[in-house]
Amino acid sequence: MQTGGGFALSREVEDLIIADAALTIGFSIALSGGMSGVGSRAFLYLLPVSFVAVSLSFILHELMHKFVAQRFGSAAAFRRSDQGIIITLVTSLFGFLVGLPGATVIYSSHFTREQDAYVSLAGPLTNFLVFALFFVAGSALFPGFSHNLLDMISTISLSGNAYLQTVFAFTVFISIYLAFFNMLPLYPLDGSKVFRWNKPVYLVVMAVIFGLLFMITGLALIPALVFVLILALILSSFYRMMAF
Repeated sequence: MQTGGGFALSREVEDLIIADAALTIGFSIALSGGMSGVGSRAFLYLLPVSFVAVSLSFILHELMHKFVAQRFGSAAAFRRSDQGIIITLVTSLFGFLVGLPGATVIYSSHFTREQDAYVSLAGPLTNFLVFALFFVAGSALFPGFSHNLLDMISTISLSGNAYLQTVFAFTVFISIYLAFFNMLPLYPLDGSKVFRWNKPVYLVVMAVIFGLLFMITGLALIPALVFVLILALILSSFYRMMAF
């Protein structure tokens, strides 16, 4: 089968599956302690949890990029990056994740900055929707869900109800983490295109992301993520200076 732009759909599906698997394994390794956690009980426990959370957060994110690009009349398809997959897996061994398994490629020479930004925003906004659905559903199904998300992420329990809570908690966390990472203002990430188009919009989106992260993790991750964002802004400014 072919996509509307003549690109093999079978290749796109294959690339999405491989990229999704790489992210799933990467998150499982990183969240189980890095290299020392590979093959551990925590790793095996996290693997199916990460699969559900990553598949919903990552695949829907990329597909929404594609659908919005097609809405603007351009062909688009997801393409995996083998080098990016290696980076994803290697960084996970050190207990953190730089997730670069691939991206939705837009085949167009007529996109305006505004259209490019809309396509870029479609992914993180989809992550907001996944976050909202699982946060609301988790709060309705599990007493104290909204107050114990961090504990659910860090606690290993194979009992049915607790395990299901963990799936919901991980989906909430990974959806907003992927939104944060993709909104960093570094090319070719989504944030670089939104930042270039409209800085106030970029700041509003990042403020929402930090607000949601604070809501589910408190101050546990905020200082580190603020540092990453500041570093990304510095690197982005340096890159733009070198480009001119």
